[in-house]
Amino acid sequence: MRRIVRFGLPFILLIAGVIALCNSSFWVSPQTKPTLLAHRGLAQTYPAAGLTATTCTAARIFPPEHAFIENTLPSMRAAFAAGADIVELDVHPTTDGQFAVFHDWSLDCRTDGHGVTREHSLADLKKLDVGYGYTADGGKSFPLRGTGTGLLPSLDEVLSAFPDKRFLIHIKSNDADEGRRLAERLKSLPPEQLQRLSIYGGALPVAMVRDMLDIPTMSGATLKRCLIRYFLLGWSGYVPSDCERSVLLVPVNYAPWLWGWPNRFLNRMNDHGSAVFIVGRHDGQDFSSGIDRAEDLALLPSGFAGGIWTNRIDRIAPVLRPR
Repeated sequence: MRRIVRFGLPFILLIAGVIALCNSSFWVSPQTKPTLLAHRGLAQTYPAAGLTATTCTAARIFPPEHAFIENTLPSMRAAFAAGADIVELDVHPTTDGQFAVFHDWSLDCRTDGHGVTREHSLADLKKLDVGYGYTADGGKSFPLRGTGTGLLPSLDEVLSAFPDKRFLIHIKSNDADEGRRLAERLKSLPPEQLQRLSIYGGALPVAMVRDMLDIPTMSGATLKRCLIRYFLLGWSGYVPSDCERSVLLVPVNYAPWLWGWPNRFLNRMNDHGSAVFIVGRHDGQDFSSGIDRAEDLALLPSGFAGGIWTNRIDRIAPVLRPR
C-alpha cells in the first residue's frame, strides 16, 4: 500500500499538472478585442427582480434617459453609433408572409394593439404605436406614447437598412416551419451579408435553420448540452459538437468553471466556429440580464476579449472604447 501511495501520488500530481497546464490561459493570447452585443438595440431598461414569463416589462421601466424604443431602426442605428458590434433583435412571422421585428408574443403590453403578434399582418402592425405602453411611474405618465407609431420594422427593412452590420436574430417560437421560412428568406441574401448573421431560439426552428444555413445557431437545449459536456470533458481539450458553430451565452457566474477560462476557452470555441458572449448572472431567469453597468465589467477577467451582452450599450461602450 505504501508503495502504491509512493508511486501513485506523484503520478496523480503529474496528471493534474498536465491538465492544469493544458487548460491554463497564462500563455494564450486573446485573438480579438471584446465584441459588444446590444440586446434589442438601445432600449429602455427595467429592474429584473421578480420578473416572470408574463411580466409586462414596459410597465416597469426606469425613468427614461433617452427616447429610443427597442427593436426599431432608430434604436439599432443608435446602438451601432454608440459602439455595438452586433445588435440582437426578435422576429415573428406575420399573416402576410413577412417577419416582424418585435419582442413580445402579444401586442397588449407595449403597443395600442391587442392579440398575438403573429396573428396580424405586417401592414396592421405598422399602424401601431410601439411606445404606447411604456411607463416608469405605474401608469401616471407614458413618456414614449405617440413617439413609436409606424416604427415597427420588418426583418427585410432591417437587413436593407444595415447591409454591412452583424445581427443575432431571436426566433420567439418553437415552430420548425418558422425556422424553415426564416432560412428560406435569409438564403436570398448575398453570402457576405448572410455570414454576418446568427440565429437563436426554440430548439425546433433553430435545428431547421442549422440544417439549411451554414451560420452559427443556438437553442437553450444545445447551449445546456454544450456547457455540461464541456464541463465534464473539456479538461482534455475536447469540444462537444453542440459547442460547434454556435452562439454561446455564458452567465458571468458560470464562466470561471469552464476549462481554460478565459483565453484558452475562447480560442477553442473560436476554432470551432463559435462566438462566446458573457451575459449577466443566471439565477433561474432568462438571459435578459446583461453587463449593464461600468462596475459589472469588474466581473470579467482583465483583458477579456470575448463577447459582452449588454442592455446599456450607451454605458458600456464608452468605458471599453473611449473616444
